[in-house]
Amino acid sequence: MKSRYKKKSKNSSGAGNVPFCSRTRAAAALRMRQIALDNQIRTIRRLRDQLATERRGLATTKKELEDTQVALEASHKVIAGLTEIGLSMSTKIDKMKAQHLIIEALVDEKDSLLLTIQGLQEANNAPAPFDGDWEEEPEEEPEEEEIEDIPLGEGEIDDE
Repeated sequence: MKSRYKKKSKNSSGAGNVPFCSRTRAAAALRMRQIALDNQIRTIRRLRDQLATERRGLATTKKELEDTQVALEASHKVIAGLTEIGLSMSTKIDKMKAQHLIIEALVDEKDSLLLTIQGLQEANNAPAPFDGDWEEEPEEEPEEEEIEDIPLGEGEIDDE
């Protein structure tokens, strides 16, 4: 039967006391742990990169939301201003309608007064001051001013 243990040599540094199989297992276990640590490090780096990418994306989204908020507030101000203008226009339209009604009433009153005046004039056999026909005066054409003939001096050019 072969021995599992190496024979101790005088030049060895004490490693000869541990069986060869155990050293191989220990080295393999260390390599496995190192591989696992390397994998964890790569995973951590990848997750950090993903986190940084997500943070950049969130920062961009936050900026877009802030810009949208500013635009929305400006839009609300414009809408409020337009609403105020609309209300002002409504009150002006209401005033104009009231003025129109007053003007119609005044025209009706004027017509009534004219009829009353005509009736009184007919009752008194007085001539009507206004018969409704306009006599238009002919427009006068402006007279053309005569241009004086100015004698040409020496050296002047006659364009005629």
